[in-house]
Amino acid sequence: CPYAHKAWIALEVSQCPYEMKEVSLYGPGGKPDWFWDLNPRGTVPIVVVTGNGESGKEVFADSEWILDAVANGRVGGTTRESNRLLLKSERERSHSYSEETLQKISQWRDAISNKLAPICKKAVLGGSLPQLRSLLGELNDMVEGPYLAAEEFTVADCAAFPFFWRIDQEFGIGKGKHGKDEEKLREWLDRCL
Repeated sequence: CPYAHKAWIALEVSQCPYEMKEVSLYGPGGKPDWFWDLNPRGTVPIVVVTGNGESGKEVFADSEWILDAVANGRVGGTTRESNRLLLKSERERSHSYSEETLQKISQWRDAISNKLAPICKKAVLGGSLPQLRSLLGELNDMVEGPYLAAEEFTVADCAAFPFFWRIDQEFGIGKGKHGKDEEKLREWLDRCL
């Protein structure tokens, strides 16, 4: 699942301590009751942070919320010095990223969630491959390099990698007749691998 994958990447890159529990998405037993108690929508991933809030735990039941929580240091008790993904609160205050870079990170995350994910799903199901190729060309032009939105790996890269990796596995990125139109994406993907 690319949504669980991007949350996992963010946890790994940020070096947050965590414990992972995998659940069956389908099958005879389905998801366990404890999972439904944490997330009645039944979607993955979820991250539970213990020791926070009035109830002693905080539940993040959406991959984008998880990226925000990791980037803001709300997951894993990471500090500014140890969390390579801290963005919004800490880095805005320390001015490590310009407003322009923060805007590019936001644009990338929006493009992945609202453009690439739906078009990718259609292409994998047998349609919209020309539309996907056209979007890949547009996204290629957005790459700032060496990473998507900055000189370093950000939550934009966490959000994007699972989708681009799957597209590359299924259709190839930056290869063959599409090589030049997708060259920056290919370089970025190779850097991330």
